[in-house]
Amino acid sequence: MSATSGTLPRRRPDPRTGPLTGTGPLTGTAPLTRLALRRDRLMIPLWVLITGGMVASGSGSLGALYATAAQRAQLAASMTANSSMRSFYGPVLDDSLGGLVAWRFGTFAAVLAAVASLLIVVRHTRDEEESGRQEMLSAGAVGRRAPLSAALLTALTANAAIALLVTAGLAGQGLAGALALGLAIGGTGMVFASMAAIVAQLTESARLAKGATGALLGFAFVLRAAGDAGSASGDSVLTWLSPIGWAQHVRAFAGERWWVLLLIAAAVVVQTAVAYGLTARRDVGMSFLSTRPGPADGRLATTGALAWRLQRGTLAGWSVGFLAAGLVFGGMVGGAADIVGDNEQAREIFERMGGQSALTDAFLATMVGMLGMIASLFAVGSVLRLHGEETSGRAEPLLAAPVGRLRWAAGHLVIAFGGSVVIMLLGGLGLATTYGKDLGPILGAALVQLPAIWTLAGLAVLLWGAFPKAASAGWGVAGLFLAIGWVGPALNLPQVVLDLSPYGHLPKLPGQEMAWGPVLALPALAAVLLTAGLAGLRRRDLRN
Repeated sequence: MSATSGTLPRRRPDPRTGPLTGTGPLTGTAPLTRLALRRDRLMIPLWVLITGGMVASGSGSLGALYATAAQRAQLAASMTANSSMRSFYGPVLDDSLGGLVAWRFGTFAAVLAAVASLLIVVRHTRDEEESGRQEMLSAGAVGRRAPLSAALLTALTANAAIALLVTAGLAGQGLAGALALGLAIGGTGMVFASMAAIVAQLTESARLAKGATGALLGFAFVLRAAGDAGSASGDSVLTWLSPIGWAQHVRAFAGERWWVLLLIAAAVVVQTAVAYGLTARRDVGMSFLSTRPGPADGRLATTGALAWRLQRGTLAGWSVGFLAAGLVFGGMVGGAADIVGDNEQAREIFERMGGQSALTDAFLATMVGMLGMIASLFAVGSVLRLHGEETSGRAEPLLAAPVGRLRWAAGHLVIAFGGSVVIMLLGGLGLATTYGKDLGPILGAALVQLPAIWTLAGLAVLLWGAFPKAASAGWGVAGLFLAIGWVGPALNLPQVVLDLSPYGHLPKLPGQEMAWGPVLALPALAAVLLTAGLAGLRRRDLRN
């Protein structure tokens, strides 16, 4: 009791622990983790099946293509001698079936695990703070570091499931190699999960956090590609500087380097410690890198101008990335024949993926198709920016002014649909530049991908407009179609499965004759989906 007032002295909350007396820094981690897993109960299993299943099923497809040791040795020799292929897939470190699976799928599985991990962490940290939900949770018995811990544990669960699926699927090729590959892929995911945890403390919005971490992932991939292009052994200094290259340096099925996993674990521990240190030194909703305030008098007169201001950085980043990817892919065209050699089964796969004419045209069509599938991620993300504006509460005061819902949505949708045209043209321009010819046919092939891209964008509009609680499922649908188009032909999936993707109905250009039926039908379908989504938006209440 106080000697003067006769009341108990008030105890100030400790910012290192939490808002309530007796709350530890990790209090509430378990229920927040369960909540995160429940919210991601669709996305995480889908990413796990796509990433882990792609690798686990690779031994069957590659075993059918290269059934003999001589065929596998020939493939390994041709790939090792081709710098363009090394930059894309990495070097072939062993010509066993397990070694070929690690070469063909390991790098891309690590990238997919990294993308899933950074999305999970940002979704359950900065995204929660930006929407205001974290502030309400923090008013209860929730420790300062509990949300970040829950996000990292959720990412760890996803990456552990990927590692387990890869190990179980490839155990028949050698348990040590399968375990090493699974841990390398899952470990890479955790490296970028902990990296995203740091970026989420530095930036003020989930969009910037995802973009910055994605840029770091892209830079890591470029470092690895540059290192592998210049070194057939895979031990370039540049690959050692890249976390994507660390997964390769584990050398699964090629004399495993288990100590490299300790390097991956050390990076995760250090980055996690930095993220914990940063989160203890800022308030909920704040960041260390504040957004520069705008002018006192607003200069944005239309909703379209506002949408452009919000999305121009994203469009610029995608544009540069597609131009660079096109330049890289175009330089690989000359080595297309080395990929298949005299293997007729491999030639059939390229024809299924990219056309039915000459191998060079099939390879060009494959690269254009890959750019088209990746461009759908831009279109879906641009559409779902509307969902982010709505749930964060920024759309409500804007719509309180004399601004209609359709007019507000139209600005973002113009960028989603029109921006996909820009990035596909730039990708085709880069492809034709380094290939050295056929500018017109390649640009035409790039534009033919737009109906499928617009169909996925229209589906995202439908989900957001009519079923806002399921808006994030647009990412899952895009990922599913991407997986079908990317690895479906290599796994010899039935044509009925390949036809589930809108990309499976497009003519494979250059190489095939133009088919106007699907090219006209898919935009009509996209228009129907778009109309239905906007009709749903007009009838429902806003979410916040």
